[in-house]
Amino acid sequence: MKGHLGFTTQIYTTYTMDNRCSCLANSNRLSNPILYNILSQMDNSKPSQNNFNYNSAPHKCNCELRRTVCLKRPAEICKEATAVLVKTVHFMKNLPAFNQLPLNDQFLLLKNCWAPLFILGLAQEHVDFEVTDSPADSMLKKILLTGQESTEMEREQPTMAGVSKLGSCLKKFWTLDLSPKEYAYLKGTTIFNPDVPDLKAALFVEGLQQEAQHALREVVRLLHPGDQERFAQILLTGSMLQSVTPSLITELFFRSVIGQTDLLELLVDMLFAR
Repeated sequence: MKGHLGFTTQIYTTYTMDNRCSCLANSNRLSNPILYNILSQMDNSKPSQNNFNYNSAPHKCNCELRRTVCLKRPAEICKEATAVLVKTVHFMKNLPAFNQLPLNDQFLLLKNCWAPLFILGLAQEHVDFEVTDSPADSMLKKILLTGQESTEMEREQPTMAGVSKLGSCLKKFWTLDLSPKEYAYLKGTTIFNPDVPDLKAALFVEGLQQEAQHALREVVRLLHPGDQERFAQILLTGSMLQSVTPSLITELFFRSVIGQTDLLELLVDMLFAR
């Protein structure tokens, strides 16, 4: 059964005069208090039937998007995510062409592609998860951290906006319903990215990407002979993967598992361990 994200994002909300978004109200007042006062006086001086309530007009509120969130079932989902991450590294490690590259090129490609590959793994394994609001820090924690440098506070926390991007990617892949071969060749096009800076074997990497794209096109043609748009749709959906940041993936799925450890360092150890 195909996975489905169990979270919803409420972005557009209509507020009345008595129940409006504080960020909008504050910005209106603070950015131009004189204009706000003039409009308020004009509003009060006219008959109510001719008034237009500016504050009741629908507007896009960023409060929901900025909300920090966490996994609703962290123990279960982190276990599934870890399994996907291990499979992701093993996939790269078992590619003969990847192993032929200079070690530094392998590192650069790993750094660039591990997050998109992980998302493809989530989609392929149909990992279903929900998010909820992050718990507020206790007063004691705030007091103890006051005046001290805290790496935890400096890290980018997962927001509803970031999770929504991830959810959009997953749902598009689930809609396409890729076969295992389609996933494999799409992963190949993602790994071998010649646009990664400082590659010594950029031309070789470009050739590998072209081979992966050609193989993907042939698989699509064989499996879906009547669908002329599927190949382009797959590549277009694949381009969305870069919109999800590695920091979101790390903080949402792995921070509770790895603690203060750098996830990229762990991936390097896994990749180059013989």
